[in-house]
Amino acid sequence: MAAIDEILQNLPIDQLAQQVGAEPQEVQAAAQAALPALLGGLQANAQGGGASSIVEALGQHTDDVDPARVDPADGQKIASHIFGPNEEQVYSALGGTGASSGLIKKLIPILAPIVLSYIADKVLKGGGVGGGTATPQTQAPADDTARGGPGSLDSMLQDVLGGALGGGTAAQQTPAPQQETQQSGGGILGGILGGLLGGGRR
Repeated sequence: MAAIDEILQNLPIDQLAQQVGAEPQEVQAAAQAALPALLGGLQANAQGGGASSIVEALGQHTDDVDPARVDPADGQKIASHIFGPNEEQVYSALGGTGASSGLIKKLIPILAPIVLSYIADKVLKGGGVGGGTATPQTQAPADDTARGGPGSLDSMLQDVLGGALGGGTAAQQTPAPQQETQQSGGGILGGILGGLLGGGRR
């Protein structure tokens, strides 16, 4: 199962709808747009030299996240770190997918810690995307981890993020027609967000 589908399947959509004051179907559509953006932003930052910072953040989000107990302030900081100065532009661009940009702006601070927890489970606990065979943290030599070599956490992070998005980077994605953009993470990353991702903290 694709990472985005797996996260979506485990989201309490009705509960989230109550939290943000929207209809469940609106929340579903907004989450489908927001999740590829969060994962794509993490991937772009990891490839741009921010992998070590992301791994450090993952270490603070190793527990399963209850959406009802998410601290929106923490989630907002995560989103700001992921999107950097392009944050507002990302929200506006995601509004072009048919989901309300205002609703996406409310949802992303809730979804961001959930995404970090999911990625932390795959990278630090050796889950891998789709139950793969990523090497647990304890098996990654400290010096290898530091330089981001094969088998390091940095390398594993990029493998997991690439697998979560079906491989490839946002820059490599071919812009998709509008109807495909609303249905696929690749279309959203390539056609709607374009070069907005990757502006976060290194």
